Amino acid sequence: MKRVAVALLIALAVAPAAAADPPRSGIVHVKVPPGTSDVDYGAQLYGGNCVTCHGADGRGITKSVKGAGDVPGLGPSLRGVGALAADFYLRTGYMPLEDPNAQPRRSKVLFDERELRALTAYVASLGDGPAIPTPHPERGNLAAGLQLFVENCAGCHQAVAEGGYVTGAVAPPLEDATPTQIAEAIRIGPYLMPRFSEKRLSNQQVDSLIRYVKYAKHPDDRGGWSLGHVGPVPEGLITWFVGIAAAIVACLLIGKRLSG
Repeated sequence: MKRVAVALLIALAVAPAAAADPPRSGIVHVKVPPGTSDVDYGAQLYGGNCVTCHGADGRGITKSVKGAGDVPGLGPSLRGVGALAADFYLRTGYMPLEDPNAQPRRSKVLFDERELRALTAYVASLGDGPAIPTPHPERGNLAAGLQLFVENCAGCHQAVAEGGYVTGAVAPPLEDATPTQIAEAIRIGPYLMPRFSEKRLSNQQVDSLIRYVKYAKHPDDRGGWSLGHVGPVPEGLITWFVGIAAAIVACLLIGKRLSG
């Protein structure tokens, strides 16, 4: 009886302590004195959260193993990627990546606004690279954007930008992507996505593409029932389960009339 009482007391003593200790996110948050520059603050955040995969000074880890997208090493070099790549990967939650062999997926952003600015500033300081783009989808042409999207993007993301499956990867839906993130992805080519230079797609064409993606999020369904905007699969199901059933019922009614 005494052993039971002692065990119960220990459980009651430990339970509040365990409940008061929230699960760790795995992110190292650094405290810096006021006046610390974004680059210096970012360097400390980088040391706590990124250096394991991307190496000292952003030089990458060049082990023989292959990481996401068959990139050699745990993490590629960040020297020369500029603010553009850092801003995209951090603000989409693609980074930090728990498993370097896994496809980056959009997830919860684990850094606050100042930490994002600082990390981006530090990565940009590692070498000359592209800045964060400022797209203007309001200047784009919707019809041209549709044509460009069908030619360059629909094969993976579907014509309605709802994403899809490709060999070795999942093309994500674009419903949560901001205009800046779409422009960044076009120039970076994250994971298996091809990279489009300004020679391949001009900034004006990118504006048109973004305008179409914004439209695809809330299209004008003049044809009737949208069926979730996920393409031919639900349309085929409706054909089989509704159309074929209606045809069978019609045949039965006609047969009864002929037999009567």
